[in-house]
Amino acid sequence: MPKTLYIIRHGETELNARGIVQGRGINSDLNDTGRAQAESFYEMYKDVPFDHIYTSSLKRTHQTVKRFIESGLPWTQLSGLDELAWGIWEGKEGSEVSISAFRDMVERWQAGEYTAKFEGGESPEEVEIRLKEAMHTIISATSEQTVLVCMHGRAMRLLLCVLMNKPLAEMADFPHQNTTLYKLSYTDGVFDIIDFNNTDHLSS
Repeated sequence: MPKTLYIIRHGETELNARGIVQGRGINSDLNDTGRAQAESFYEMYKDVPFDHIYTSSLKRTHQTVKRFIESGLPWTQLSGLDELAWGIWEGKEGSEVSISAFRDMVERWQAGEYTAKFEGGESPEEVEIRLKEAMHTIISATSEQTVLVCMHGRAMRLLLCVLMNKPLAEMADFPHQNTTLYKLSYTDGVFDIIDFNNTDHLSS
């Protein structure tokens, strides 16, 4: 059955505002800006006939779609949608050392080293596996035609590569502000992006 997926990144947290990497191991709350972003998204899309909401297991995604959940829509948490784990760098203040480490790691990923990861963290290849499991759950729910998915920036970039059959090295092709929307259609096993990095709700 054809589906329409609204895939959004969570709203801003205080660590986002401070430029500190959160990752899978940091379960932070939205800040005031993030809550306002979430409210703006709700106001613009509250009349979309969503059949189900899927979020990661981290509360910043739950809080972003809280108004939709409170409206009584079915809601499922899928840990497969969690953010990539950044290991030893999660929650650390930005520094020349950390900036250099992240730049080097991203360059390795862009060069096709999909098994590369920080100590205690995850590689793109590992995240891809759990993202595919989560998407199988979502796509297998044949009675659901329109779904809302709330997840995380790096994981979203990887997911979009997977869904569009692009190499993971091209993850940077998908920008991801807080609460940005990627709207996709799914028909006969093929995904198409029909709304790319939409943040109109933030300027309304």
